[in-house]
Parts: sequence; C-alpha cells; structure tokens
Amino acid sequence: MADQMFDYEGQLESCARGDEGAFQRLYRQESAKMLGLALTLLGQREEAEDCLHDAFVQIWRNADNFQRSLGSGRAWIYSILRYRALNRLRTRGRHLDQDDSFIDRLADEGPDATDQLHQQREGRHLRRCLGNLERARRHPILLAFYRGMTHDQIAARLVTPLGTIKGRIRAGLRALQECLKV
Repeated sequence: MADQMFDYEGQLESCARGDEGAFQRLYRQESAKMLGLALTLLGQREEAEDCLHDAFVQIWRNADNFQRSLGSGRAWIYSILRYRALNRLRTRGRHLDQDDSFIDRLADEGPDATDQLHQQREGRHLRRCLGNLERARRHPILLAFYRGMTHDQIAARLVTPLGTIKGRIRAGLRALQECLKV
C-alpha cells in the first residue's frame, strides 16, 4: 500500500474492533520510522526497540480511544511513542544534554517525501507557524516537546524567571493555535 494512500485512521478504527491484520499493516507502515524517532530520543537501540514495542502494545490496547475528530491517526500513534520515550528518559534519570542546537533542526525537518500529502501540508504549516514565533517563545516550547522538560527545568536551562517562561510558552502556544487555524 502506497504511503500517500495509507489510511491511518481507518486502520486504527479497525484495530479498535480487534482486526489484527490492520494492526500488522499499521506496524509495517510506521515501525521503522518510529524506531528511528525512539532511537533519536533515547540514544540506545535496545531501549528504542523496547520503547517501540511498548508503544505498539499501547496502540493496540487503546485503539478504541482514538478519535478521528481530534486529529490524525499518524499523529496519535507518534504521540504514544513520544510519551513512552519521555517516560523512559524520566525513569532512568538521564542527564539532559546541554546542547539544544538539534531542536531547531528537528523543527525545520519536513516529513519524508513518501508521507501522505496531507501530512506534508500539516508539517509545512506547523514549521511555518513555528518559524513565525520569535526564538524567545519557540525555544521553550520545543524544549518542552522534544526534551520533555518541565517549566522549572526550562527556566533553569535558559536562565530566565519561571513566570517569564510560563508566559512565553502560553503566548507562543496561543500564537501557534491561531496560526494553525488559518
């Protein structure tokens, strides 16, 4: 099945009804890309593979919680993977690197050429909206999303008062929300 034609939402809805074939198709479609993301976040192949396995177990068990009206199926499965990876990072108490330069690179990377056209448009739109935010608002949002950092950790990292960080994140998210509506 071609990437542009893959129906993530339909596959998840079929998984919710217990369709193992749909689950296998979803796994074949995304597991390699998801493993790459887990490896990027966790830095260790074995741990990334465990995280991927845990994420797919959660996807199977919770497919009935997916709601098409709240967003894309692909985004839903990646959010499960991301939260599993961040939980692993917190559990193992990994020291967070001080080099944040990768954040801007990640925010600027576009979806793979083989991704759905819709996903490409959403990705470009989000990157454009992120690019429109000034760095003071964008950087704390990306630290929270990609590093899983708390407001306190971000304030300490950026040597900025906690209230200022909270305000910048709140204002930045509002600006993103408005931009994404267009």
